[in-house]
Amino acid sequence: MNKSTAIVTQPAPDSLILPSGQVQYGHFDGPAQTLGLANFRYFDCMDKPAGWLANYFHFKQFQFVSVKTARYLIGVAIADIRYVGSAFCYLYDIKANRLVEATWLKALGMGYKMSDSPVSGEAKIASGKGHICFNLLDGQWQISLETAQLSAQLSLEAPALSLPMAMCNPTGYNGWTYTQKHNGLKVKGSLSINHEPQPLNCALAGYDFSAGYMRRETSWRWASINAQIGESTIGLNLAAGVNETGCNENVFWVDGERHLLGPVQFEFSRQKSSPSQSSWRISGNDGQIQLQFNAKNCRQEKLNLWLIKSNFRQYIGYFDGFIIDNKGRKHELTRVLGLTEDHFARW
Repeated sequence: MNKSTAIVTQPAPDSLILPSGQVQYGHFDGPAQTLGLANFRYFDCMDKPAGWLANYFHFKQFQFVSVKTARYLIGVAIADIRYVGSAFCYLYDIKANRLVEATWLKALGMGYKMSDSPVSGEAKIASGKGHICFNLLDGQWQISLETAQLSAQLSLEAPALSLPMAMCNPTGYNGWTYTQKHNGLKVKGSLSINHEPQPLNCALAGYDFSAGYMRRETSWRWASINAQIGESTIGLNLAAGVNETGCNENVFWVDGERHLLGPVQFEFSRQKSSPSQSSWRISGNDGQIQLQFNAKNCRQEKLNLWLIKSNFRQYIGYFDGFIIDNKGRKHELTRVLGLTEDHFARW
């Protein structure tokens, strides 16, 4: 059976939230043009209209981009959890197994901005240590980065007719989460690291746009790959957590062709003393995915504040195993560089 018919998609909505206040759920065959936040009617757990404080502070949003070149891997993110805006940009030297990073933290909406559309608008944050800017133009991501280690002006380009994974699920009792991701993207533009221009002919990237009224306490496990395997360019996104009611966000791209996948399980230990000891097993319930991940380095952060907590670990390492796409083709992975993440958030 061609498993690509197992997951049904809906036409991409102009607005995720209709004028009636109804949120549109499911997998879409393209991105939502806007979230339509002004239309959303937010209620508390006793079905009473939520006040403006809850409407404002319960909404969360983050955007993330990963770029891999022959020598380096870059991870960059901006998050708005209302109490604070935060961001990071790390640079990982694959050959030297060395990671350096810059971080930003801004209070209560000051000094940063986010886009309320998955296809147009700008998200940015800046300080004396540099800046991050994601500029979305008709669905294409353009990235401007400046830190002590790197300078970049990049655009992410999808193959013709390639579709992102775009979906929305109910979250908790009265919330929702919109998630849009696309991996296996080509990278154009300019990148300098330590003032040395870097070739981008083999560079690949992926992005994540996520927003919604998420659970006050949430956690997720995640895996991501952008790689060239033989003649094929592949992208992979696997996750457990956040999107747990209805459809999941597991997807595999082969030369731009999107394959929506079934649920996966993540097995690993949080008690390992160093990233080099972290080993993960990721498997699909339907047998399409069997992967082993061994970490080499880790970007981590722990915050334990009055209102918010974050226990974040994003691992860089190598995948081995296989993925079977929805046409029955088996893709073998041998020491393929990628990411995993384990995150707990109270926000």
